[in-house]
Amino acid sequence: MVKHQPLQVYERQLCLSCITGLYGCRWKRYQRSHDDTTKWELLWSIILLFTFCLLLVWFYFWWEAHNDYNEFNWFLYNCSGEWSDGTVPILATTAAGFTYIAFLMVLALCHVALGQQLNLHWLHKIGVTAALLTTTVGVISVNQTWGQEWDVIPISLQATGPFLHIGALAAVTALSWIVAGQVARAEKTMFQVVVVLLYLSVLLGLYLVPLYITSPCIMDPTTLKQRPDVIGHQGAPMLAPENTLWSFQRALQMNVTGFEADVAISVDGVPFLMHDHTLRRTTDIEKVFPDRQMQDASFFNWTDLQQLNAGQWFLKEDPFWTVHTLSPREKHLIANQSVCSLEQLLKLASYHNSTVVFRLRRPPPTHPCHHSWINDTLQAVQQSGVPQNLVMWTPDEHRAQVRQLAPGLIQTSVEKQSPQSLQQYGISRLLLRYNQASTEEIRNFSQSNINLTLYTINEPWLYSVLWCSGVSSVSSEASHILKKVPYPIWLMRPDEYCLMWVSVDLISFAVVVGIFIFQKYRMSGMRSYNPEQIMLSAAVRRSSRDLNVMKEKLIFSEVGNGVGGADELFPDEGYDYYTNQGISQ
Repeated sequence: MVKHQPLQVYERQLCLSCITGLYGCRWKRYQRSHDDTTKWELLWSIILLFTFCLLLVWFYFWWEAHNDYNEFNWFLYNCSGEWSDGTVPILATTAAGFTYIAFLMVLALCHVALGQQLNLHWLHKIGVTAALLTTTVGVISVNQTWGQEWDVIPISLQATGPFLHIGALAAVTALSWIVAGQVARAEKTMFQVVVVLLYLSVLLGLYLVPLYITSPCIMDPTTLKQRPDVIGHQGAPMLAPENTLWSFQRALQMNVTGFEADVAISVDGVPFLMHDHTLRRTTDIEKVFPDRQMQDASFFNWTDLQQLNAGQWFLKEDPFWTVHTLSPREKHLIANQSVCSLEQLLKLASYHNSTVVFRLRRPPPTHPCHHSWINDTLQAVQQSGVPQNLVMWTPDEHRAQVRQLAPGLIQTSVEKQSPQSLQQYGISRLLLRYNQASTEEIRNFSQSNINLTLYTINEPWLYSVLWCSGVSSVSSEASHILKKVPYPIWLMRPDEYCLMWVSVDLISFAVVVGIFIFQKYRMSGMRSYNPEQIMLSAAVRRSSRDLNVMKEKLIFSEVGNGVGGADELFPDEGYDYYTNQGISQ
């Protein structure tokens, strides 16, 4: 008589195998463990968490720094001498690194939720270390070379803070499922108390964060000031070559109220528009004057400057990735642009009744106009016929003399000073970078009748924040984008915001309490069971080598946990059996 007594069959746990396999390369059942995570692996879990937080801040920084990508690329150009979009590799590596570390964090949380021992694979440890070191080097490099850009984080939080708070609260509320499971599963009271107190402290902190969130967009809409004027910085450099006539004409099509330009003076005393100290980036000087590529732009005479093409580089380099949006006619106009003089710009502004603000660069000491640069510029302003009340004069040198010769010019400062100091020197306008004036300072300048212009504003969120702050005008390279912002992106009354965050806090608290109660009830109805413990019901008269190996792999880990050894699990009852079949005596 033949009787069958099969081994116990376990259902395949593909999801669990994938989680443990991807995280620690533990694909087999006997490789997994419910033991406590070792101190070494806990240390790596902390390193992983720190790397995730650091990459999160780094990723957010570069996301919000989009407003100043052109400034960053110009800085790289000054260092290397070659124009390229340096933000592309940074964004690519940051996105890849953040995705990888975030994936490991999700797997680690799944391990905790399932009660699995954390055991990060050595390849992942190398990856985490590489991500941590690379990000740290990046943070240090930015801090040393572009430190002022860190201000974009607190400024951007004025626009994103209320919504990031809701997202963070949702994430921590979701984590309550894992925390409640760990507390209900734990046997040590001290561990339960510590975990609960730590989690509740984080949760309470998030509940109270809105008390410290400040945003000018949380205001009474009836007190919102008029839309800030937009000044075309170098014209419309995203749509046409910077500081060319076509660039300023394109800016006029985007409803700008004024122009901002950089002015140098040629060797024969003609003020012309040029941002760089050399002509390599924005002209074809390597073809026309190959021996003078590195020469300062101010050492060229106006006749030589007119021979240069100032538009073909734009079509070739495509600095803002916008060339594909241009029509054939626009490309033809761009390809035939030349260096623009200050007088040409002023005539264009006079015709359209637009204001002009320019930064005047003093020629080098060996330049013929080193001492007459102010007079040469004033002469160009007077010859253009532009009304003086349309010109914002920024140089501080000989300001008193300029006021006597041209009293109608709008005296403008590019250095931050108190309203009282500005009024004392007869200065009515202030031109600053957007991170140099807080919301309170903007309102103080407005109350003192000082017109404040902030540069360079390219993103709608930044434009909206400054609009709510009460700034009078902004200088922008993206006038075509700001044209599409007829109203702040979001505006909320203080009482509405208070109602919103209190409601979100109450909902979160109710969900957390419900999850803790459910997990407690769920765990209390489950007996402790280790899926790694496999009971074999068939034994052989004398153990084979293969079965001993199987016992060691499947049972040995249980001996240390209080479960009986192999003899206890496989009692010898004096009968003859085969593994899967037996022959009756």
